[in-house]
Amino acid sequence: MELLEILECSPPLTREPLDSEQAAGVARVFKALGDPVRLRILSIVASRAGGEVCVCDITDAFELSQPTISHHLKVLKEVRLLTSERRASWVYYRLVPETLGELSALLTLPASGPVTGPASGPTAAAAVSR
Repeated sequence: MELLEILECSPPLTREPLDSEQAAGVARVFKALGDPVRLRILSIVASRAGGEVCVCDITDAFELSQPTISHHLKVLKEVRLLTSERRASWVYYRLVPETLGELSALLTLPASGPVTGPASGPTAAAAVSR
């Protein structure tokens, strides 16, 4: 099953629990985002005017070897956070908005009211900001 198919059928976490297949698919995406280099790459692409970045600009932003950057880009493409297009000798990367939208929808709290419990409120927000 494709990752987007898993995410599309995943209900928001506050509505019903994920099954094991859904959780495994979503966990792959979060694992990819859990690496600081990959998170920075995603940020570089997302913040670029025009929505795409040449691989040369990504590589220049890091003190890492080109093969290491290529590995990180491959991981982000495998989980469909990025897509690429070759133009002559350069590759350009863009976000996959559908994947980001599905992740966002999965984590969105219902508008009907806040979730109550030990993980809500100011202490949860403080834990995230640390």
